[in-house]
Amino acid sequence: MKRFLGILICALVFSGCDDGNLTLETISFENVQTQSCTTNNLIFKLKEKEALLLEIPKTSFVNEPTVPGTPTLFDINNSTYRVVYRFYNGTVAADNICNTIPPALPNVTDQWTATSGKIQIITTPITEAGSITGSTKITGYNHNIAFKNITFAKTSGNQVYKDFPFGDYITSATPLPFGFDKVVEQCPSSKQIYNYTSSEALTLDIDPALIVNTETPLNTPRIGLIGSIKNKLTYRLYSNGIVTPSYFCNTTVPVLPSISEEWNAINGVSGVSGIIEVTTIKSGTTAYKHTIVIKNATLIKGNSSLKLGDSYIYGDLLTN
Repeated sequence: MKRFLGILICALVFSGCDDGNLTLETISFENVQTQSCTTNNLIFKLKEKEALLLEIPKTSFVNEPTVPGTPTLFDINNSTYRVVYRFYNGTVAADNICNTIPPALPNVTDQWTATSGKIQIITTPITEAGSITGSTKITGYNHNIAFKNITFAKTSGNQVYKDFPFGDYITSATPLPFGFDKVVEQCPSSKQIYNYTSSEALTLDIDPALIVNTETPLNTPRIGLIGSIKNKLTYRLYSNGIVTPSYFCNTTVPVLPSISEEWNAINGVSGVSGIIEVTTIKSGTTAYKHTIVIKNATLIKGNSSLKLGDSYIYGDLLTN
């Protein structure tokens, strides 16, 4: 009976009796701030006389949300992906980790090196409210890191953790400029309308029925819904060149400037979202001014999304 109880206790104590190990030593760095070195691929956490080090290529952190239930996974291989837990004989600081020649003290008194396991990353966007009511902008991405089935080699043997939380690592993102002047142009053949700056464009493949040279009644705009073909709304951010009027209205999209980001609006829902309103008034004797407002539109790129706001003024289009 005593022998049976001893076996049962070993089975219940996680890793405590695995491969001759004596005890399960708890490592907890969840509430410790994540730091990183600028000159190498080290991400780390420090706690008094302890350090938890993760060496991982910065390219592993992609500014794109992961699909729910499908995290990004990397194998710990002791080369490009390494995990090390260190003990020191004094208070440890970032200089002990990042400097090419670290301070002489404190000294490392013990080290556990991960020999296997997986690095799990779950990425979510960090958003802030924009200047327009109901709008959002993405300012960064939070990468939650955890180790799965990680095995540490230590002086007294191996220690295994099924789930080992590391914590959060944040990467920055530059919010989209949206620096448009609200003066809208229209292509003569396709009737696509566009607004642009030197580095970005917001195009709308507008339904011609919304642009009519007839004044709309007071407080009664023409209404349409954003769609995937008709009234398609697309935002593009460019690099390697300057956007000029000649870029638009071509049969094929010019190679330069190159598109660095493309966001498309999701289809509208009547009375709810993705609504296009056009108010038309006379401008002079023969011209008409069409003021285009987009309400409750959401733009998406991959798994990222942002909102244009409750009422985004796209701009004014003049026609004769």
